[in-house]
Amino acid sequence: MEESILLEIKYQKWGVVLTHLESGIIPALRDIKHFEKMLKSKHETVIFLETRVSQLADLVAYAKKHAKTVYVHADLVQGLKSDDYGIEFLIRNVKADGIISTRTSAISFAKKNNVTGILRLFALDSHALDHNITSRVKPDYIEVLPGVVPQVITEVHEATGVPIIAGGLIRTEQDVIQALETGAKAVTTSNPELWRF
Repeated sequence: MEESILLEIKYQKWGVVLTHLESGIIPALRDIKHFEKMLKSKHETVIFLETRVSQLADLVAYAKKHAKTVYVHADLVQGLKSDDYGIEFLIRNVKADGIISTRTSAISFAKKNNVTGILRLFALDSHALDHNITSRVKPDYIEVLPGVVPQVITEVHEATGVPIIAGGLIRTEQDVIQALETGAKAVTTSNPELWRF
């Protein structure tokens, strides 16, 4: 049985309602040489990680011409400060469908402007985890990194009630399956080999 069919069966079994994001893999573009491969993938949602501010609007527009929903990691755009003005630029000028950031102020600004906000949470230690879980901002999603730590995915979801995306150190099909079985709604990966699922 194909992997995508197995994932769909698991989601139906769990009764997960998918809203903004598709289930399974979300391609994350780290290297521009994989841009065409990302556009040709079957995935509707894509993430721009490391890009330059001078190229971003054109890349996003081109991806949208290919019917992609585009999320931008504001902290990783070279030449952009991820303060309110930078997030406003991404929303109004670049036309990003969603903002990803480790900064709660960026997520708050995105949500005030009716743009999906994904809070990126690094599970470095229990203090960092507790601090991020108790944030006053309620993002649409929380991306947990590294995404290969099943108990953290479960703990963050149970503590916040926010859908979880697993990201970071996702290297194999088994990593993807494990994250989804643990309760992640989706998995981000910059590994183009995993985009075929």
